[in-house]
Amino acid sequence: MYNIAVLGGDGIGPEVVEATITILDKLPIEFNYTYADCGDACKEKTGVALPDETIEIAKKSDAVLFGAAGETAADVIVRLRRELETFVNLRPVKSLEPDKYGDIDFMIVRENTEDLYIGDEELTPEGAIARKKITKKASDKICDYAFKYAKDTGRTQVTCVHKANVLKLSDGLFKEEFYKIAENYPDIDVNDFYVDATAMYLITNPLDFQVIVTINLYGDILSDEGAGLVGGLGMIPSANIGDNNGLFEPVHGSAPDIAGQGIADPAATILSACMMLDYLGENEQARRVENTLIDVIREGVNVTPDLGGEATTQQMAEYIASKL
Repeated sequence: MYNIAVLGGDGIGPEVVEATITILDKLPIEFNYTYADCGDACKEKTGVALPDETIEIAKKSDAVLFGAAGETAADVIVRLRRELETFVNLRPVKSLEPDKYGDIDFMIVRENTEDLYIGDEELTPEGAIARKKITKKASDKICDYAFKYAKDTGRTQVTCVHKANVLKLSDGLFKEEFYKIAENYPDIDVNDFYVDATAMYLITNPLDFQVIVTINLYGDILSDEGAGLVGGLGMIPSANIGDNNGLFEPVHGSAPDIAGQGIADPAATILSACMMLDYLGENEQARRVENTLIDVIREGVNVTPDLGGEATTQQMAEYIASKL
């Protein structure tokens, strides 16, 4: 039995999480769900967006399934990643149905603990200062993870993304450590690009990428761009993984404009649950769910309006569950 902490969060988060649990409950696996509060409504009610009790529930679980963060995202999901010491953020960019680009399938391995994205800022008389911190330890750890991931998944190339021509000390260090780690993996081809060039290459040559490893802010931006290649944010899952914890969440936001209408696309959360199953070692069941979801999307009937159908969030989930 696996103990899963369930954090619905804000907006459409609770809807897509409950839809995903409908599917998980069809698998021959026993899950024990512990629901915990967080987010905008939680802050309004308690004064705290991420209660200590929620953090403890998350830490004691085998995995955390998260829905969506609203205005309190920095206080909830960013802090939760830090509290769980999840140093890597995995963001797959994969075509679920045929499109003009072909069969896109690459992974963005994003460092999760430092860089500008952690929000180390302060006001000054002149304006504001944000600190960008890049360390050898974190750079080595994320680069080594990227190479191991490539090796374990049969990939043959890892690309380092940086801006070392301008940020010579910080990004320069990241690039230098990347090539040091690469020496331990002689069977893996390596290259590196500036982040602005990479943004263009993702559009012009997306099939050239297999694994991208990069720092926190660049990874966040490029993964959203990657989402645009394969159907939008509603199709992109993510995994936050540390030495002892795993946190799984769709990349999309809380979409308050459609919250409560029952039309939110659950695909990204379902795929996040597949990544959770892989993390738990349930690879066969992960592929069952993923392949069934792909089949349903390609049928194009029992799917939400954004995918061309007329189904509600829960109806789409129940249809996928029935096919399992």
